[in-house]
Amino acid sequence: MEDERIETAQQFFSWFAQLQTQMDQDEGAKYRQMRDYLYGFQEQCDSILDDVNSALQHLESLQKQYLFVSTKTGTLHEACEQLLKEQSELVDLAENIQQKLSYFNELENINTKLNSPTLSVNSEGFIPMLAKLDDCIAYISSHPNFKDYPVYLVKFKQCLSKAMHLMKTYTVNTLQNLTSQLIKRDPSAVPNSDNAFTLFYVKFRAAAPKVRTLIEQIEQRSEKMPEYQQLLNEIHQCYLDQRERLLSPSITSTVTELTSQNNRDHCALVRSGCAFMVHVCQDEHQLYNEFFTKPTPKLDELLEKLCLSLYDVLRPLIIHVIHLETLSELCGILKNEMLEDHVQNNEQLGAFAAGIKQMLEDVQERLVYRTHIYIQTDITGYKPAPGDLAYPDKLEMMEEIAQSLKDEQKKLTSEASFSDVWLEDPESSNLIKSGSAESLNPRPQTTISPADLHGMWYPTVRRTLVCLSKLYRCIDRAVFQGLSQEALSACIHSLLGAADSITKNKTQVDGQLFLIKHLLILREQIAPFHTEFTIKEISLDLKKTRDAAFKILNPMTVPRFFRLNSNNALIQFLLEGTPEIREHYIDSKKDVDRHLKSACEQFIQQQTKQFIEQLEEFMSKVAALKAMANQGGPKYNLSQQPWAQPAKVTDLVSSTYKIIKTKLPSTLRSMSLYLSNKDTEFILFKPVRNNIQQAFQKLHTLLKEEFSSEDLQIIACPSMEQVNLLLSMSK
Repeated sequence: MEDERIETAQQFFSWFAQLQTQMDQDEGAKYRQMRDYLYGFQEQCDSILDDVNSALQHLESLQKQYLFVSTKTGTLHEACEQLLKEQSELVDLAENIQQKLSYFNELENINTKLNSPTLSVNSEGFIPMLAKLDDCIAYISSHPNFKDYPVYLVKFKQCLSKAMHLMKTYTVNTLQNLTSQLIKRDPSAVPNSDNAFTLFYVKFRAAAPKVRTLIEQIEQRSEKMPEYQQLLNEIHQCYLDQRERLLSPSITSTVTELTSQNNRDHCALVRSGCAFMVHVCQDEHQLYNEFFTKPTPKLDELLEKLCLSLYDVLRPLIIHVIHLETLSELCGILKNEMLEDHVQNNEQLGAFAAGIKQMLEDVQERLVYRTHIYIQTDITGYKPAPGDLAYPDKLEMMEEIAQSLKDEQKKLTSEASFSDVWLEDPESSNLIKSGSAESLNPRPQTTISPADLHGMWYPTVRRTLVCLSKLYRCIDRAVFQGLSQEALSACIHSLLGAADSITKNKTQVDGQLFLIKHLLILREQIAPFHTEFTIKEISLDLKKTRDAAFKILNPMTVPRFFRLNSNNALIQFLLEGTPEIREHYIDSKKDVDRHLKSACEQFIQQQTKQFIEQLEEFMSKVAALKAMANQGGPKYNLSQQPWAQPAKVTDLVSSTYKIIKTKLPSTLRSMSLYLSNKDTEFILFKPVRNNIQQAFQKLHTLLKEEFSSEDLQIIACPSMEQVNLLLSMSK
């Protein structure tokens, strides 16, 4: 066609169409080839898809079959698990039933063992059987809803009674046989011999291990079951009965023997008897602990009963003791040696402490009673002998003896430092015993004056202080306060009487200084007693009752309303006549101070009057004369008065000065003899000296005002320096 010539348009369009068709064929060949290639893959995929669909159909069929099988298998598994669970529950139920039945099944085994003739409480199987029996009773008691609960509980209780009967029989027989052996042993060992008394403990200690294990089992169960507690109580009672059977005769014999050995020495008897009972109580507690592990109050009851035998012997002796020394020593033994030294912090001596406290109360009561009698007879009712009132003769005699001893000592020693002699009083070392820790003469000094010797004190003072020293540590503080008030009041009353007697027999100065010295001693010696000397007294004030009664007797004094009839007057009496209760306090220490102050004031007044009485009378006349002139009376000239002329005043001054110079040494000598303490003497005489100085000072002022210089030379009144020099000997 290439050779053909295109001559027309139709030919061109035909050629172009062919060319275009050929071009299209040439270009689409590779695409057709790819298409055919892809068609092949498509056919393969379709084939694979058909295979997959076929496989899915097979898998779906397998899944349905699997689900069917799985469902069947799960159902079977659940059924198996349920069967296993039911099997386990049945097994547990069977075991639970078997366990519960085991407690009931033990009844036959326990009964068989308890009824066996070869059973013994000491056998190895008894304690485990007892434990099993306790478990069965506890289990059945905690399940009252079980069938036949009452029947089995009663049967087990019967078994428990049999077991406890065996334990009780064995324990009681062991204790009783032991006691019988000790009582029936060799008659050479009398009940109160030391050998037999020792055997009472040795034999029991040797037998303790036989029953201790069994008793421990009972004690362990006593808190859980009342039956065991009752059994333990019975064993306690049996043990204590056997101990009492053994000890009671022995203790009674021993106490009787101690009483015969110390018949006259009550203190030794109390000390030895109490020491014996202390050992008994301690030994009994130790022996009890060999048998038992838990305490019982019955042991203390037994020991109190045994201690009562000592109390029964000692009490009749105590209530007949009359000496305060013995009673106070007994108080010290019971209170200090026994209660404080032995009983304190010792639980084993509780029963002993109860008996000792009762005995101590009896001794204290007896001591208080005898003290009341002693105060009435030996202090209030004391009748002084002539030698008791021989003041100042006895002081001067003792001073001479002291001086002679002092001179002899100077001859025997070459040391000048030993110029002072200590005078020993035989009563001083024993004046205060265990009743008081303080000394009766705590004031230290290098020499003892005769007035400070205990033996030179007035007997009632010495007795009062000795009595108080013995009571101080023996009785309660409240009781001591009452007795001390009574004793001190009686002592002060006796001192006042003795001072009056000395004043009548000798001089007023002797009586006053005697009273001052002994009141100082009382005040000094009661200071160490750390207690109040105050007591409260209650009294009825009947003043209102008396006034109301007078109104009834005198109707005119009754108000008009109450005078209508006698009943109204009686009503007024009931309303207004009620007595009042008044409380007031008595302080013996203040009473001593009050009497001491009064005695010192009387001494100061008396001495001042003795020295300057004339001078004070003169000054009183002058004061009266001045008072009259000040009130409008006539003017006066003192030097022209008959009693105030210079010559008269000269006589007055010289007489007063002479009296002071003459009597002052005697007064100071008496003060030194009685008081024997420079400080006390200075304090007591200082007001007298001040009064004398003031009187002369006033006189000097008056003379300068009223008299001329010539008259003053005539009067020649001593200067204040001369007066002070004269009085300086009192310092």
